[in-house]
Amino acid sequence: MTQADFAYHAISDGSAVSNTAAILADADAAREEWCADAEAAGLTVIRQCGLSDFSGQSLHQHIGALGDILLVDCRDAGAAALAGLARIDDAASRSGVGLVVSVSPEALEAVFACVSNCDADFLVDPTPAERIVALGQVIAHAPRARVRELSADDRTTLLRLTEQVGEIAARLESMGQAGLSPQGGAFRFESPGNAFRGQNENETSLIRKPRPSLPDPRLVREIIRQRQMRAKFFEGDFFADPAWDILLDLTAARAEHKRVSVTSLCIASGVPPTTALRWITQLIEAGLLERVQDDTDKRRAFIALTDKAAHAMAEYFAAIGAGAGNAR
Repeated sequence: MTQADFAYHAISDGSAVSNTAAILADADAAREEWCADAEAAGLTVIRQCGLSDFSGQSLHQHIGALGDILLVDCRDAGAAALAGLARIDDAASRSGVGLVVSVSPEALEAVFACVSNCDADFLVDPTPAERIVALGQVIAHAPRARVRELSADDRTTLLRLTEQVGEIAARLESMGQAGLSPQGGAFRFESPGNAFRGQNENETSLIRKPRPSLPDPRLVREIIRQRQMRAKFFEGDFFADPAWDILLDLTAARAEHKRVSVTSLCIASGVPPTTALRWITQLIEAGLLERVQDDTDKRRAFIALTDKAAHAMAEYFAAIGAGAGNAR
């Protein structure tokens, strides 16, 4: 009996241990990395197995016995791995088990589209420091339902603190070595939702106050360009504001009737993809962004402004009026 089989047999009787984790990864090296980092974060690893070997039946039968957190490595988005990940996403969302997914930039689109039910933490080519910070964040929120009880301000503060801790950990780690990377992009046509359509000519101001239109996308793109130019003269971290950069990029895309892929939006945010994904998740939870499934390719999902966010951005640009060109 292998170590993984023994661990599985030991917990299949329904016994549970606090702060426990299961590691699902096809590569031995990935399992070893996650195991070392999980133990460093204070977790007890009770199972290790391949992601693509996970059958739907065994997953649903034993998801509750896999521990508090599932650590998944899906850097190779093959068909079998994605199928296993989709089943894990569904089962984790039903059970409330925490899910952390490590992914490569190349596999991000397909993996993000697969994980649509569960509130997962995505890590893109993570360093050991990023993995440990992510584990600490998930442990602090267990059970996951507690996250929903936080106010919007509390969640934003917690996210910024997580960012800062991650930056500190990365800098400490870089004292002995160095590393970095992302890239990607894709667009498609989009029509605004019914709640944000233009004013009907038959409507009168007595019935409903006209809503402002979205700004000229050329204006928004110019604001984005000006914001990006600052990095040529100052260190980018001084002006990092990923939530606003994400909203600006999606505002321009909506006015241009274009869809924005998750990798493209990560680049537009101006921060590392792991950080960008956390902000995207936060903005989705706040009701400002929404996932839009690609009808022609289920392995892909787009991100768009909700009607609520589009209206707020239109109101904002209407309020600043002619001075919009100086809004950065």
